Amino acid sequence: MSASWAYLYLHPETDPDTDRTVLDRGSIRTTLVAVPSADRAPEVAAALASEGATLIELCGGFSLEAAAAVRAALPSKVAVGHVTVSVDSVHAAAAFGDSVG
Repeated sequence: MSASWAYLYLHPETDPDTDRTVLDRGSIRTTLVAVPSADRAPEVAAALASEGATLIELCGGFSLEAAAAVRAALPSKVAVGHVTVSVDSVHAAAAFGDSVG
């Protein structure tokens, strides 16, 4: 069985079921998924976990609260990573997150 992981990023007006890219080279499967809002991320992550993803990474546009909601929606065997930004980029990252939901 190959390893499987996913990266979720925020992009307004997207459909996570169709706005995705899958790279599968046998030993590892990577799924990149656009989600329209942070509120949709837990359900999308849970679906990816049910398909075999054992790592869900979240882009830096997700708040800590949104990352916690994703963590709560997943079984403990699925790891959740959250991209962070350097301290000098916090304001710009927060503005980006506010602009996409």
